Amino acid sequence: MLRPESSSGRKALEVKLPDAWSRAGAWFDEANLVSFAGLAPLLALVERAGLSELIDAKVRINPTATKVQSAGVNPVGKLTSIIAGMACGADCIDDLDVIRSGGMTQLFTGVYAASTLGQFLREFTHGHTLQLASILRAHLVGLVQHSGLLPGIGDRAVIDIDSLLRPTFGHGKQGASFGHTKLAGKQVLRRGLSPLVTTISTQRGAPVIAGIRLRAGKANSGKGAPSMISEAIRTARAAGATGEILVRGDSAYGTSPVVTACLRAGARFSVVLLKTRPVLAAIAAIPEHAWTPVIYPGAVIDPDTGELISDAEVAEATFTAFASTATPVTARLVVRRVEDRARSDELFTVWRYHPFLTNSTEPTAQADITHRQHAIIETVLSDIIDGPLAHLPSGQFPSNAAWAICTAITHNLLRAAGTLAGERHAVARGATLRRHLIAVPARLARPQRRPALHLPRHRPWREPWTRLWTSADDPPAAA
Repeated sequence: MLRPESSSGRKALEVKLPDAWSRAGAWFDEANLVSFAGLAPLLALVERAGLSELIDAKVRINPTATKVQSAGVNPVGKLTSIIAGMACGADCIDDLDVIRSGGMTQLFTGVYAASTLGQFLREFTHGHTLQLASILRAHLVGLVQHSGLLPGIGDRAVIDIDSLLRPTFGHGKQGASFGHTKLAGKQVLRRGLSPLVTTISTQRGAPVIAGIRLRAGKANSGKGAPSMISEAIRTARAAGATGEILVRGDSAYGTSPVVTACLRAGARFSVVLLKTRPVLAAIAAIPEHAWTPVIYPGAVIDPDTGELISDAEVAEATFTAFASTATPVTARLVVRRVEDRARSDELFTVWRYHPFLTNSTEPTAQADITHRQHAIIETVLSDIIDGPLAHLPSGQFPSNAAWAICTAITHNLLRAAGTLAGERHAVARGATLRRHLIAVPARLARPQRRPALHLPRHRPWREPWTRLWTSADDPPAAA
């Protein structure tokens, strides 16, 4: 309703319930309402990419070795239920009951209770998590083939690797220990578990998760990185990366095993090096005339002088890294330097140096820009933290490892759904995809015994949702 403002004479919009609603009642008694109609095309995409077949072929839980005899039965239905619940926003086991409300059990068959899914997760061992990790990689390949995920992967694919620390509380979490993390830019010790994540992205495609491995909180950031990178490169090749593959990482991954793994797999690398004495000596040997300004995307130019406001400069030198190991590597040492503003009162300019080692063929400035785009993996980490990985719900380490892998499968599935929806949804955040494409209320009807969904009129995101719906494989008829 419109109400005139006495002070300015303007009219302002006011959202208000009619007076009759103050005496209204509310009952939870509607059996034909669906809270998450977007699960219908999403699960159709799951099946098109072959998830059920992969689970049936790879996951084997011995019924005689289970704590509860029926807990390991039908892993296909139970893992699909977990992934569907995560796509709806579940971040703990109890939240998985969201797929059992209203007409959800009429729209989908084989929906399990949260308690049953919790029992199932507690039957997982380390071997089962390895089986699930192979499903993650194979399903990603299927999504690329059936949804157009990772456009341009045939020209160039980029693999990023990073770790994070998810805090845990109490003393019941297996593997939880104190590890280093950053809060507000400061290094702190926190008790938790540390997943290691690898992602694949392209110039036109948002990053997807190629692998995730849960580790103890005290694990070194680079622990397990060489094998994770090798698996990610093989996954990228299977998904259609016939051209160049570039692996990027920060200083935790600027090690001989990581670089050797890249070279053995035929991939290029771009990894940060610690500023050891040999690295500092190589930087000092770079002549002053070799430094050139670098223009980053969106750089600001001073309108008076025409010069860049940023003072970043880059140069490079040939450098032999890991000389003390059995596998020394000679490559390009690209260095970015910026003026140290904290020491601007010095007689001579004081620079801060940021070196990284690469064997890419790009020009120096472009190689620096490409390397700094490694920060794209932070968007993936923030997505899964804002989603299913907000908590590690079980006290058992293998159960939490399985939960983390299901989180990665869900992330990739939402990315594929966004790609099919098109436009800005192809690069939207996970929370946006859940809100626009999955959390769509609908009324389930059966005219002439044919299932149909009646969705809200004038929904803002009707067109992208319809594109996703029509792209699904044999969905039920729409209203």
